[in-house]
Amino acid sequence: MDEDALSRDDVIGKVCLTRDTLAAHPKGFSGWAHLTEVDPDEEVQGEIHLRLEVVRGPGPCRLRCSVLEARDLAPKDRNGASDPFVRVRYNGRTQETSIVKKSCYPRWNETFEFELEEGAAEALCVEAWDWDLVSRNDFLGKVVFNVQRLWAAQQEEGWFRLQPDQSKSRRGEGSLGSLQLEVRLWDETVLPSGCYQPLVQLLCHEVKLGTQGPGQLIPLIEETTSTECRQDVATNLLKLFLGQGLAKDFLDLLFQLELGRTSEANTLFRSNSLASKSMESFLKVAGMRYLHGVLGPIIDRVFEEKKYVELDPSRVEVKDVGCSGLHRPQTEAEVLEQSAQTLRVHLGALLSALSRSVRACPAVVRATFRQLFLRVRERFPSAQHENVPFIAVTSFLCLRFVSPAVMAPKLFHLRERHADARTSRTLLLLAKAVQNVGNMDTPASRAKEAWMEPLQPTVRQGVAQLKDFITKLVDIEEKEELDLQRALSLQAPPVKEGPLFIHRTKGKGPLMSSFKKLHFSLTTEALSFAKTPNSKKSALIKLANIRAAEKVEEKSFGSSHVMQVIYEDDAGKPQTIYLQCKCVNELNQWLSALRKMSISNPGLLGSYHPGIFRGDKWSCCHQKDKSDLGCDKTRSRVTLQEWNDPLDHDLEAQLIYRHLLGVEATLREKQRELSAAGTEAGSALRGSGEAPKDPLAQLFQVLQDLREAHRSSPASALPSETNRLLELQT
Repeated sequence: MDEDALSRDDVIGKVCLTRDTLAAHPKGFSGWAHLTEVDPDEEVQGEIHLRLEVVRGPGPCRLRCSVLEARDLAPKDRNGASDPFVRVRYNGRTQETSIVKKSCYPRWNETFEFELEEGAAEALCVEAWDWDLVSRNDFLGKVVFNVQRLWAAQQEEGWFRLQPDQSKSRRGEGSLGSLQLEVRLWDETVLPSGCYQPLVQLLCHEVKLGTQGPGQLIPLIEETTSTECRQDVATNLLKLFLGQGLAKDFLDLLFQLELGRTSEANTLFRSNSLASKSMESFLKVAGMRYLHGVLGPIIDRVFEEKKYVELDPSRVEVKDVGCSGLHRPQTEAEVLEQSAQTLRVHLGALLSALSRSVRACPAVVRATFRQLFLRVRERFPSAQHENVPFIAVTSFLCLRFVSPAVMAPKLFHLRERHADARTSRTLLLLAKAVQNVGNMDTPASRAKEAWMEPLQPTVRQGVAQLKDFITKLVDIEEKEELDLQRALSLQAPPVKEGPLFIHRTKGKGPLMSSFKKLHFSLTTEALSFAKTPNSKKSALIKLANIRAAEKVEEKSFGSSHVMQVIYEDDAGKPQTIYLQCKCVNELNQWLSALRKMSISNPGLLGSYHPGIFRGDKWSCCHQKDKSDLGCDKTRSRVTLQEWNDPLDHDLEAQLIYRHLLGVEATLREKQRELSAAGTEAGSALRGSGEAPKDPLAQLFQVLQDLREAHRSSPASALPSETNRLLELQT
């Protein structure tokens, strides 16, 4: 699109990737795709409800087509709606329905008949059009039926998706430009929870045994996982164990495995091992809210100041910084000194915020860092390695969590947009300084970029602050950990929060209503609001009472990005509130959060009205009954892989199963090697009457059982129990 500030945005072109194209690239489509012309006749949406039947009688057979209703049609008129009618064509004859004014959810209930000749090959075409008084009618989509198939079926009824008209010739590809895209499509069938229990129990048993048990599965999973997919596997395992209350134990096992194969202290946790990747995922899942509390104000200040900052003399551009006095350009030395001072202030503020945050850090994160600290100190106990336990903690906390978040705040949801070039450079230099503090100001880190020297006093002071912070952070006993977790569990943390505009009605008519800005917060208990983020919140809707969260037609209020939350009040009566978001992304995030939180609620609606009841009818379908069930189906689409996503144990287990299937052959080869190496030891054990269970053999049996469960229970066979996950990443 080409953005226009005053008029409508212009369409430049589109890229259309079919599902088949994406399915042909299991690892994802990546490359340049040509933009093609956007033809209005191809941009269709919505469904039409039809009943078709072959009527036999004393005379010739007749084909009866009943046009009942349509939903979610494309709005073609300036008022945000259409004036739809349907044209039915068969064997050279055309018949049309009446026109329904200003509706994308029309109801016709009109029937047409055509003479039907047995063996006729002509297709029945049902087209939806938007009627225009002056200009040409706009095409809304069509459905084409094979009459021969209707002969065999005699009757067919249902909702049919409207299809585009692709009969026109296209402009040559490439003349409109190209888009570089990376797109991956995942399609998973998630079985009922009981199917995954053997796999989950087996993995949990291995983690509980730790290094005291056979210790085969987790090390072998790491060994057989390629670098390419190690991050995904680490995230799936971490989320699975987090849901089972074993995240700390799982990470502790990985710490011990990595320490066991590390001889040099300076290489500890520096590779992309399963331990490193799992710890990264753990901090993002369990520590993101904590990170926002510590870093948020500092990052906001950097964005607001927009100062020119540069420490590298070879990159200084004096013209970019204006003048320090009366028409006198700043010298390079002044720019460097001013930049160093700005960075010292930001770094000092960041370290101070971190030092004060011990109690705010989640108990499970503190306990995990404690295990890491103790394990490393056991492995490297000598005085010369005094800093190694601290560096182990900072290698994750600073180098893999805080520093990347400073460098790219949007990726950590600290900002809505990426920084401009000037702010990006400031953030990069600040991130480098954080890395130097995290490296405990080693000579190696200082030698890399000598021009960072002006920050050394602050870095040295920061190292002392950081060591003191880590000492307090890891000073947590098991009882305190449990007490903190219990206290935190009593305070429902916000899943999503931010400013929204709530609809207020001041009287009758559309001009007597307005939207008032308030700060909203969604927790696992309720949707609440307050005048400001820090003022007292008032509960608006109990989470258990939500029945649907859906978009509202733009024409309803003459405003875009409006959603509705349908709920039951304390008396059990249905109520609806209308909330406006500032942009389409924010709208989708709120809808996603509301749907995720209410997915298990009883009495969720299957249909709703995308319009509002104004005067004596619904604005969407013009029905006069206010209690009418709804003219559109509710949706369950959500945004996946957000940092605050609820844990989905079954999905994680399915993804782990899918990965293990991919490496099953390699695991079987490893089993043969281990069996050959352990034959002598196994004979001795059998002689003593002990027969330990082989975890790998158990795993292969579990995989076989899951394979059979998938084969015998396709997604369509168990609609009430089996879930279908369709994930598109762009």
